[in-house]
Amino acid sequence: MNDQNDPNEKKRTTTEKIWDSTRKTLHIATFQANKYKRIVQKKVDLANIHRKIGAAHGDLGKEIDELRENGIVAIMENEAVINLLANLNDLKNRAAALEAEIESIKREESPEEEEFEDKD
Repeated sequence: MNDQNDPNEKKRTTTEKIWDSTRKTLHIATFQANKYKRIVQKKVDLANIHRKIGAAHGDLGKEIDELRENGIVAIMENEAVINLLANLNDLKNRAAALEAEIESIKREESPEEEEFEDKD
């Protein structure tokens, strides 16, 4: 009888095992939900940037057409065109950075998942 109530006993009860499993499952589910939320937010930001890129293309085309109609020969040296191209490059760089962040988030693993992989 004394052996069953020994506090130093290393055996885990079924309830403790179920609780640990439930806790780990909830942790992983929470981690995955937060990961998904971050990815969705980055994709929303990326869509906004792509919309701005489309608008910048339109602005650039309009500016070039207006300069051509006004007889400007050195269109690529025009300050407005240079500024529009710089803005376009900045938007493309931001989009590339967001795409890299999304891929990085997708590769993240929960610490609990890493522990499970080591035990298997």
